[in-house]
Order: sequence, then structure tokens, then C-alpha cells
Amino acid sequence: MTLGRIAFLGSGETSLAGGRIFESLARLITDPLRISIMETTAGFELNSAQVAGRVGDFLKTRLQNYRPTIDVIPARKKETEFSPDNPELLQPLLSSNFIFMGPGSPSYAVRQLKDTLAWDIIRARHRLGATLVFASAATISVGAWALPVYEIYKVGEDVHVKEGLNFFADFGLHLSFIPHWNNAEGGLDLDTSRCFIGMERFAQWCDMVPPENTTLGLDEHTGLIINFETGTCEVSGVSSVSLVRECNPDIFASGAKFPLNELGEFSVPDPTEKGIRPEAWEMVSGTAAQDEKPPAPVLDLLEQRKAARSRKDFAESDRLRDEISVHGWQVQDTKEGQQLSKM
Repeated sequence: MTLGRIAFLGSGETSLAGGRIFESLARLITDPLRISIMETTAGFELNSAQVAGRVGDFLKTRLQNYRPTIDVIPARKKETEFSPDNPELLQPLLSSNFIFMGPGSPSYAVRQLKDTLAWDIIRARHRLGATLVFASAATISVGAWALPVYEIYKVGEDVHVKEGLNFFADFGLHLSFIPHWNNAEGGLDLDTSRCFIGMERFAQWCDMVPPENTTLGLDEHTGLIINFETGTCEVSGVSSVSLVRECNPDIFASGAKFPLNELGEFSVPDPTEKGIRPEAWEMVSGTAAQDEKPPAPVLDLLEQRKAARSRKDFAESDRLRDEISVHGWQVQDTKEGQQLSKM
């Protein structure tokens, strides 16, 4: 199992800084780039397709050198034709190696994705190597505890804590995320930092989450890239990331790297455990097997077999076919030539 990278953006997914983060991730993907953009976070908005579509248009232009295939997944609301449990809608996710979720409502995203087929597929794809990118509202929603921004900042509800999708529980980590950490839209008159609720109300929220929780505060136009293979976290963008434990922040400026275990004691999940339903795992792993490319040694043997058949050395051809099968691949001779398939 190869865990994919995960990036979190404090804001600006279609900005210059966001584009650089997207490209830094795209260039590390050796297979054809297949991007899925989840519409769920903005699914309550009448123009949710346009919200996700704008990100798709940006990525199509910004990553044009990688010739990406881009699909918008309109998984907007449970128990509708656009449900995150609708397998037909989710087909592009099965072979995606780059999955993005972005602006919208954190609370809505949690309600619509929790315990769904879509969320299981996203987690399973990550365990098979897909890169995940979360921005803005999606960043909040995937944490252990979600900040209900709209309810507090717009509706006027008291400060409170909501359960998030808790993506990192699979890895034994207790992480929450706050984007727009250094927002200053309120000017001198209104503190809109800490994702618009201000420092005072954030301190109240921070006191409400369990002491074992670690909160990552992401400045605007700034991202954090987690690389499970190297066990490192890297800050990218124009500002900094704050690592908050028991409400005390450690600040890491752009360009800084720190070990993954700064976030807590990390463990790799067993694919068959940790809450991914079996049918989701079978759907994803089955597609991955179909998409698997033959390794170089198998392709070399295939060329040798082609040469043997051209000189009518069928004994050698049969021997090479058997050797190819040892590697887990089988050869079929068709009118179009040799065809390989995974055994």
C-alpha cells in the first residue's frame, strides 16, 4: 500500500500560490493525470456546479502541460439523484489519482459525506496512492472537529464544536484544521482572523476540543503538503502554518519542513480495517488492477517474444509466454498483435 500525498490550502486554490502547489503535486504523478473535483462542499448552493467548474477550468489551464482528464463529481446531497452514495456518479473517482474538495460549508460537507460511499472511495483511493487536496471549507470538514463558521459568524449562534469527518483517525492522529488563519478582511474594526470568527471566539472553540487535539492553522494563500513516504510536512505559499496544541501555537514559515510525527504518533492503517466498507474497497482495488501498467521487465519479454514469433521460433515464443506469466501477466495473440492483460 502506497499512501498518496495530502495538501491543505488556507485559501486561494485558484491563486498563483495555489497553482504552484497544484503543479508541484502534479509533476510527482507519473501516470496520466486524472483529476476529480468534488462538488459536495458547495452542494447546497444553486450554482455549485459553477463553483466546482471554476476550479476545473483553472486546473485545466494551470496544469495544461500534464494534459489532465478532469471530472466534476456532482455528489451534492444524500437521498437525491445527486447522492454521494450513487455509484454511477462516483465512477470517475475509482480511477482518479488526484482528488480535490474546496469551498462551501464545512457543516454541510460533513453531513453529506459522513458514512457515504463517496467518502469511503476517497479514503481507499488515497491508500492506493491518490493525491488529495483540501481547501477552505473542505479543510475544516476533514478534521476531527469542525469549526461551524457560518453558524457562528453569519447566523450568530454561540461558539460550539461539531464533529468532522475525522480523516486522520485512520492513522491514529487527532487533527483539526482552520483555514483563513490570518484573514484581515475586517480591517481595524473587526477581527476576522481564525477563519472569520476572530481570536477571542477561536480561543473559546479551542478550549472546547479535547486536549489531545492538534489544530493546524493555515494562513491565506499558504498550504501544507504531507508526504507519508518521507514522513515530512512542508509549508508552501506566501505565509505560514501554525501548529496549535492546547491552544499554544508553533509557527512554521513558508519553506519550512517538519517531521510528520510532530502531528502525533502516526500508524499506517490496514486496508481491510478502519471503517472502509468492503464493497467500496473492492470497487476501487478492482479498477486499480485494471489500470495497472505492465512493468519494464514484462514489456522487454514481450518484445523478445515478438521477435521470436517474427522469425517463427515458436518454442522460444512459448517459453517467453510462460516467463511473462510468472510475472503475473498473460499474452493473447490477436489480429492486431500481442495483447497483455493482468492475470
